[in-house]
Amino acid sequence: MSRQSGLRWGDFMRVAFLDDFHNAYEETAGVRRLRDSVEVRIFTKPVESVALLQGFDALVATRERTRFTAELLDQLPDVRIIARRVNHAYHIDLPAAERRGIIIGKATGGFCTAAGEFTFGLMMAAMRQIPNVDQAIKNGGWPTPMTRVLRGKTLGIVGLGNIGRYVARIANAFDMKVLAWGTRLTADAAAAAGAERYELDDLLSASDVVSIHATLSPQSRGLIDERRIALLKPSAYLINTARGPIVDEAALYSSLRDGRIAGAPALTSSTKPLPVDHPLRKLQNVVLTSHLGWPTDEMYGQFADAVADVLLAYRGGQEVPRFISEH
Repeated sequence: MSRQSGLRWGDFMRVAFLDDFHNAYEETAGVRRLRDSVEVRIFTKPVESVALLQGFDALVATRERTRFTAELLDQLPDVRIIARRVNHAYHIDLPAAERRGIIIGKATGGFCTAAGEFTFGLMMAAMRQIPNVDQAIKNGGWPTPMTRVLRGKTLGIVGLGNIGRYVARIANAFDMKVLAWGTRLTADAAAAAGAERYELDDLLSASDVVSIHATLSPQSRGLIDERRIALLKPSAYLINTARGPIVDEAALYSSLRDGRIAGAPALTSSTKPLPVDHPLRKLQNVVLTSHLGWPTDEMYGQFADAVADVLLAYRGGQEVPRFISEH
């Protein structure tokens, strides 16, 4: 059978999970299910030699920790399918994969509720000044600043997809007023999620907290630019748990430095890791984190289940959801 049609049922299959830096996959139900019928190897450190991946029929890409360039794919003659989490494949050369007959399977398994929870952790961390007070107390002080609550505030959600709708639901539980914007968002769809549809500029002007949950695309790159950042209230907070390039980082830094907005918890920088001398490290109104939104017990388990579904279906000759290049 061709690569596109999968293996014959009963054929042997070798699966490699890549970049499990948290050593989280081993105990998941999805991996246990795979081990019932295929060989599974989990790499908990970066793979230093391509030779280690030769002989595997299937690779599981953990986020974007490994870049699948045309050069790398050419060195993996045995690979037939790469299972990919979430709804994009920024780190995979899709045309090269198609030329090689490699399927890039969508193992979505639902959306990242953890990112929605994290959004509210960041809101409260910034608005209640938790990190600053914690650090001051550890340094011998005892500050008791007046802080701001979520109840009664207006939350503007940029991108009302699965995560955005989940955030809207939580915001309603906090008795926040929820506004939303999306390129294809209708008033009815916003209302169904407990939000009111606003045009983007109006949303930025009206919100006490703006939370970005849009997908990075040519249209969204630089969406929150200098002009739009200037629309925010001086008391507003901007949260970007999506992709760094959606926000003009230089313009946001200037606004934060000059106090033109109140804060930006979890500013997602375009530079990762953040250089030691990066100016954002010096600002007190920024809550900086690494990628804490998605790596949770729940998300690793959810992904492993979705991977098992995709790979076992492919092994059985069934069609699987896949990423297709637009070339």
